[in-house]
Formats: sequence, C-alpha cells, structure tokens
Amino acid sequence: MVAELVPMVALVALLATAYAHPPEWVEAVVAITAAGAVLATGTLTAADLGTERRHLLPVVGFLVAILVVAECCRAAGLFAAIGERLARAGSPQAMFALVFAVAAVITVVLSLDATVVLLTPVVLAATAAHGWSDRPFQLVCVRLANVASLLLPISNLTNLLALPDLDLSFGRFALLMAPVWVLALAVEYAGHRVRFRRQLAAPPAPTTAPARPLPRFPLVVVGLMLAGFAVGSEIDPFWVAGAAALVLAVRGLSLGELGPGRVWSATHAPFALFVLALGLVVAALGEGPLGDLLDEVLPHEDGLLALLGIAAVGLVLSNVVNNLPATLLLVPLVAPLGPVPVLASLIGINLGSSMTWSGSLANLLWRRTVARSGGRVSSRDFHLLGLALTPLSVAGGVVVLHLWSAMV
Repeated sequence: MVAELVPMVALVALLATAYAHPPEWVEAVVAITAAGAVLATGTLTAADLGTERRHLLPVVGFLVAILVVAECCRAAGLFAAIGERLARAGSPQAMFALVFAVAAVITVVLSLDATVVLLTPVVLAATAAHGWSDRPFQLVCVRLANVASLLLPISNLTNLLALPDLDLSFGRFALLMAPVWVLALAVEYAGHRVRFRRQLAAPPAPTTAPARPLPRFPLVVVGLMLAGFAVGSEIDPFWVAGAAALVLAVRGLSLGELGPGRVWSATHAPFALFVLALGLVVAALGEGPLGDLLDEVLPHEDGLLALLGIAAVGLVLSNVVNNLPATLLLVPLVAPLGPVPVLASLIGINLGSSMTWSGSLANLLWRRTVARSGGRVSSRDFHLLGLALTPLSVAGGVVVLHLWSAMV
C-alpha cells in the first residue's frame, strides 16, 4: 500500500512545486526528496533504474543544451531584432500574421520554451509601441508553443521523451507529422482571426524606424544544428545541440554578450533535475494501479477509432497530470502498437495541453512572463480558445495522420 501511495504523493508534490514556481533551490530540494522517497519504496529495480537512466539522461541533456542555444541567440540580439521587425508592421492584421509565423518557427526550431519566455516579451513591446490590444498577439505565443511543437522531435520535451519508443528517423517523424502540423496551424489561425476580429480591425499605425540587421552567426549555427539533426539520425540529438550550445556560448563569452553566470543560469539545472525526478516518479506510478488502469482503458489496435481513443486519453491525461507525466505514462503502453499510435498519443498530449493551464508547464511559464512584462492575462480568452479549437485539431489531426501514414 505504501509503495503505491508514495509515488502518487511525490507526483502531486512535484506538480504543485511546478505550479508555484518557487526559487530554483526549492525546486531542486523537492525533486531530490520526491525521487529519494520513490527509490526507498523499492518499486523500481536496478534494471528499471538503468532503463530510466538511458532514457532520461540524453533527453535532459538536450533540454539543457537547447536552452543555452536559445539564451545565446537572445544575447546576440536575435529576439530584439525580431521584435523591431514586428513593430514595423503597418497594421494589426500584418503584425498578427508575422507573430504567428515567427512563433511557429521558433517553437519548431528552438522548442516551445523559447517561444513563451523569449518571444512573448518582444511581442508585447511591439504591440505597445502602436497602442494596439495585445490580447490576440500574446495569446498566439502560448497557443503555438504547444500546437506548433508537433513537427520535429526537438520541438517539445514530450516528443523527445517518446523518441526512444519510436522506430523513426528525424526526417520520418517530420514527414508523418507535417500535414497534422499544417492542419493544426490552420485551425489556430482561423480561430484567432474570428475570436479577435475586432481587435485586429484597429486602425493602421505609422511604420517605425528601420530595424537592426538579424545577427547572422547564431542563425547559421542554428541552421547547421537543424541540418545535423536531419542527417545525423544515428547521433543522439543531445550531441548536436550540445555542439551548437558550446559554439554559441564560447562566442558570446568572447564578445562579452553574456557572462559565465548567465550561461549557467540558462541551463536551468534545477529544472533538469526536476525532469529526472519526474521520470523516476512516473516510472514507479506506471508499475502500480495507475499503469494497470491506463492499460485497460487504452485501445489495443491501430485503426482510426483506436487512434482517436488513444489521442483522447492523451488529451485528458495531459490536463489532469500535465503533459510530461502524461507522456511518460502513456507512450510505453502504446509503443508495442507501432509508431503511428505513439504519434497519435503525442497529438492528443501536445495539442491537448493547450486546453487548460495545467496542461503544460509552458502555459504557466507564459502566464508569468506576461505578468513580468507588464501585460494582462485573460483566463477567459485562454480557455475559450482551448475549448473551441483543441478538440477539432486533435480529431482532425488524428484523421490526417491515419490517412497520411497509409500513403507514405
């Protein structure tokens, strides 16, 4: 009984800590305590621990590396230059289209955290410069942080956590998810234009002064990093992202764009420790009644109705226990069915996590970022769009995946 109860309490403690966002040392202490309590129960054997280590360490290493890459890009002035270009848009409609495109690209390339933490402030500043309502612009950042993260394995930590259970190359993953990604973006774009039609009909504003040039070096390094992911399918993404982070960090330090303390801070080491602890806690939960319950609820086929059922479970689970635990619980159970059911689970988890605040840690990070940047968060806008668009995107995405995977 104790062995079953401890992982549940540990998960609640970890999620409560994530929602509260205390100082990083508190986050680290809670992570270590939760992991230690679970290990003390003996639920996980030495073999289980070895499996989790091989599964989680490369994923967490990649997370650290890509966060450093994003911070080095910011230090080099990339996001400031993007913000200046957004501010040059002559009308709300033009700026919205630009913000939408930029948010999608940054999420795909630098992961969803870069969109919510680094892009959101420059978007708010650009809208404030014209006196336009920031509601449609700020919301598209958090919506696309989740929705646009479907395309590449590196775009979301959930994708990386699922990758060891997927017998797919980097390119094959992108090929299968591409039409789903396009559909989800189309639904988002149409939904935002309808919901915020009055705000986007505001009068045009004069174009501001010319924007500074985009810094070429970080763009080249990020482009080479993407190429490395594509051609080096046998190489763990951590090594490619780590090399890019090292090059950018050395350059930034040598030019004085950032100091050693800022580089260390960019690694978010306590959060990396948090993810490791979460992996161990969820692995223990999967060995207990919760794992058995999910195994009974989940379909054990790969037809269209079964895929819709798997995605629905992913959607519900991500909003009940958050997207990271949902991935760690769900993916191992559907992996024996093949890659398409695993991708269907990611559709449900990644798109579904945009429905409520609890669905994704990115949602909570975005809410804090908006508040720190002087903006106002509308829970009504967030949840109305989530409830209206997410089920449509999930269902449509699964149908597209089913049809497309049979063709390619």
